[in-house]
Amino acid sequence: MQDLDIHALNQQVLWAGFALACLFGALAQRTHFCTMGAIADIVNMGDWARMRMWVLAIAVAMLGFNAMVFLGWIDAGKTIYAAPRLLWLSNLVGGLMFGFGMVLASGCGSKTLVRIGAGNLKSLVVFLVMGLAAFATLKGITAVLRVATVDAVALNLAGGQDLPALLAAPLGLAKAQLALILGLLIGGGLLVWAVARAEGRSADVLLGGIGSGAVIVGVWWVSGVLGHVAEHPETLEEVFLASTGGQRMESLSFVAPIANTLDWLLFFSDKSKVLTLAIVTTVGVAIGSALYALATRSFRWEAFRGVEDAANHVVGALLMGVGGVVALGCTIGQGLSGVSTLSLGSFIALAAIIVGAVLALRYQMWRLERM
Repeated sequence: MQDLDIHALNQQVLWAGFALACLFGALAQRTHFCTMGAIADIVNMGDWARMRMWVLAIAVAMLGFNAMVFLGWIDAGKTIYAAPRLLWLSNLVGGLMFGFGMVLASGCGSKTLVRIGAGNLKSLVVFLVMGLAAFATLKGITAVLRVATVDAVALNLAGGQDLPALLAAPLGLAKAQLALILGLLIGGGLLVWAVARAEGRSADVLLGGIGSGAVIVGVWWVSGVLGHVAEHPETLEEVFLASTGGQRMESLSFVAPIANTLDWLLFFSDKSKVLTLAIVTTVGVAIGSALYALATRSFRWEAFRGVEDAANHVVGALLMGVGGVVALGCTIGQGLSGVSTLSLGSFIALAAIIVGAVLALRYQMWRLERM
């Protein structure tokens, strides 16, 4: 494969990822797909419709990812989520911080991008603060604190932390076969639960759930199959084109990628700062949402209601930026992309995010009762 072919393939990966992200943004705007909203609906109103949408998306992503593992197209071990080192405390603490923060900031990273596309200026502030906090936690002062504290507590496993890798030897099954079995059992079970009641079979729930899950699978394919080069002609090493660092395949996530986007914008003249799948998908979600909002005339400018509203969003953005990096992902990065790999750390992070969100919602209710 010649260098020109590598360049052309890299462009294909970027454009395909961008298109899928635009679709995700439009779907989220159309169906109100939102993890924080799903949890808030249950806590505040007992409404499970959006939770069934989210669970349906998890099911579709899980079924699709593990089907590709069975076919030999991709390997969970080549993702950040299935590394042999299980950072369980980081997943737990970071998830709690992110979950609490996303309630204060009126939505997670993906919802922030969707709202920016629809004209929400509050979300633009959240985007900037979260991105700076995430960058500091990746490479700055909070990164030093992260490495010295929660990241120092870990379990070192013989294989990957994904369930197929953990259970293959004890059960005497091939990892690919076990991935299909567990994917069908867990993903299929979640799918059945999601559509078991009428509220889970509405048009919006089906569109948002199936569509969002399919986008996650699509980005996994773009990164892990289309962008996979077994032997780069220059380095002679395996690479995943346009991925962050090039060593692992990736799907949608919206905390570290927001930091990467700000880094690319701020240091654009530095030739080492190149477009990656993380950056184009971050931008794509906002553009997809904007196109849908403009097409349906639902675009509206929205600003802070007052000082307390602004303070809540800034604090929430800080918690999401730090927590999302510590937890290795957000409600999309861990809650959809990570969980689809059947990673133990992703399940821990997801549970912690939900608990953090519930605690924040209870805190808000307590505040209202005292006023």
